[in-house]
Amino acid sequence: MTRRFWICMSLVLAAATIYAQGSPSPKETETATIAGKTITIIYSSPRVQGREGHIFNLGGLIQQTHESYPVWRAGANAATTLKTTGEISLGDLKVPAGTHTLFVDIANSAQWMLIVSNGTGEWGLSYDKSKDLGRVPMHMSKPPAMVEDLKYTIKKYGDHKGTLTLSWENESASVPITVD
Repeated sequence: MTRRFWICMSLVLAAATIYAQGSPSPKETETATIAGKTITIIYSSPRVQGREGHIFNLGGLIQQTHESYPVWRAGANAATTLKTTGEISLGDLKVPAGTHTLFVDIANSAQWMLIVSNGTGEWGLSYDKSKDLGRVPMHMSKPPAMVEDLKYTIKKYGDHKGTLTLSWENESASVPITVD
């Protein structure tokens, strides 16, 4: 092989490494165990990056970049994944063990709706309502400070209860989790 070939290959590998490390929406995972059932959220975490006040407002980033608006993939890149090792309830929605996809309907800024889809392996903009397992109203609140990196948290309360929360920019939306 020529020296030129190896130099080009080295540059390509270096560029790929830099791109992967500097991804604007790195892959994140949140996991908790409630009543012996493991609940995992796998998502890509976008950054506000100076766009505060321009993410969720009418005409903002989410509306401009999502063909299925007002249904949002609740993250970036591939659709957000929910995995559970046993049946759980999100609000009043029974979610069977297995892998599901999460979306959020943000049409009403005062009352988001968490959508649990039976579709899996979808790209984030490929929402298909016919695959919905169901929808759950989310409790809306304001975080104490602007949230730069989109974040999911699962907090356990007592032996059989918890809360799933999605926070980004100036919004925080949560649903109760119950495991019988």
